[in-house]
Amino acid sequence: MAKYLFITGGVVSSLGKGITAASIGRLLINRGLSIRMLKMDPYLNVDPGTMSPYQHGEVYVTDDGAETDLDLGHYERYTGQPTSQKSNITAGSIYWDVLHKERRGDYLGGTIQMIPHISDEIKGRIRALEKENPDIIVVELGGTVGDIEGLIFLESLRQLALEVGRDNSIFIHLTYVPFIAAAKEVKTKPTQQSVAKLREIGIMPDVLVCRTEVDLDREHLDKLSLFCNVPKDCVIVEKDVETSIYEIPLMLQRAGLDEIVLNRFRIARPAVPLKDWEKLIQTIKNPAGTVRIGVVGKYSELQDAYKSIYEALYHGGYAAGYKVEAVKMAAEEIEGNPAVLDTVDGILIPGGFGVRGMEGKIRAAQYARENRIPFLGICLGLQCAVIEFARNVCGLAGADSTEFDEERGAKAEHPVVCLMEEQVDVREKGGTMRLGACPCSLVEGTKAYEAYGAKQISERHRHRYEVNNSYRAQLEEGGLVLSGINPDIGVVEMIELADHPWYVATQAHPELKSQPVKPHPLFKEFIAAAVKRHEG
Repeated sequence: MAKYLFITGGVVSSLGKGITAASIGRLLINRGLSIRMLKMDPYLNVDPGTMSPYQHGEVYVTDDGAETDLDLGHYERYTGQPTSQKSNITAGSIYWDVLHKERRGDYLGGTIQMIPHISDEIKGRIRALEKENPDIIVVELGGTVGDIEGLIFLESLRQLALEVGRDNSIFIHLTYVPFIAAAKEVKTKPTQQSVAKLREIGIMPDVLVCRTEVDLDREHLDKLSLFCNVPKDCVIVEKDVETSIYEIPLMLQRAGLDEIVLNRFRIARPAVPLKDWEKLIQTIKNPAGTVRIGVVGKYSELQDAYKSIYEALYHGGYAAGYKVEAVKMAAEEIEGNPAVLDTVDGILIPGGFGVRGMEGKIRAAQYARENRIPFLGICLGLQCAVIEFARNVCGLAGADSTEFDEERGAKAEHPVVCLMEEQVDVREKGGTMRLGACPCSLVEGTKAYEAYGAKQISERHRHRYEVNNSYRAQLEEGGLVLSGINPDIGVVEMIELADHPWYVATQAHPELKSQPVKPHPLFKEFIAAAVKRHEG
């Protein structure tokens, strides 16, 4: 029978529950245990797929095509284990399914209520992970204790913990212990009130993880233990880290959190040092230098909109022994002043939707090509590179994507990027969004092939538009190397330039599979090229 580890948050949001959950997952795997991780979001959207990046940040895509919360990115980066559609639950999807069952008559005309119908649906979704036979299922509840939309989730966790028994469940409550600068005092009252809220619901936290900006004295820890009814050795301090969020697993291991969990579950597994993570932190703390990478995006002011992009860039830097400074560049500003790109060692164009900033991205791709600056295009970044090459090398002055026909008020004269259904040879495939893992066959001798060291690869996708096969011959005659092709549907997956230090673009989202101790090959080679340019 699987054990359950529940993580809740109190006082304020954005405390880093996702990173803490991922770090705990890393520690459990390090002790030889198999785990599955699940994020529950109380908002009423069915999934994050249509949510604005300004509100929600990036949409994280799994191999099986689920559009999920960005915390699943933390889970995969820290644990090295893939997530799936089962790994993210929203309140919207729960209500959606229950109401559909009611309409079908599954409840035989009964009155549908929060308890037991909604709570049973939530528990059923959680327990579905038991079919994969993990030792421990780690469940993170988004939001903050006291949020009205999260109450039914907390009630469901209370019921589930009762059903599986005390020896098979543990509650870890992440809370904020503020330091009031004017009074020069640490305040434990917000945490006490947060725990009181949990106790009202019927949940007694077994472990407190205290987020804080300062060190906590024994006096504070004893007070938290006494008033929150948590054993002293189960009050864990998670102070702000100075170097990197990848220090958190080491911090929690030093505090003995993995040992506390195993003791509760009566599991005997020897302690194992996190040697690869210790080595990683030493690399981060002692870089050989700094390289600047310009990220030319539509949502450049939002850190979370390109969360996985930035993390993958940092991972590439770790492999090279360098610190990466991700320079956020608004695409609209590049259009009129591309020379600002001379201040960076590499240029990356991330994915996106909509025409805003498109010409600036196209101009950035041109500048990288003409000035031999290392370049990596991702999803829309590949499409920008193809449009730019078609316009300025192949002489197709009206080259564009049909995605922007309506917004530009005219049809593209040369639709070098279009929906699959607009292409004769793949008409039967339809024009729906490609989501999840897709295969790619790489051409031997190309930079992409050298980076991966394999001919057949698989990457995750989230897009609707493809390179138009009708223009492939012209693009290749102009010198564009089509280095990766999808063997199933015959569309271009990767492009590059042979006579350039490093100019590669992919239709996929490789950033979703990068890890700090195992950087993605494309990001690793991209940063290596940027380092070479930097050193001169």
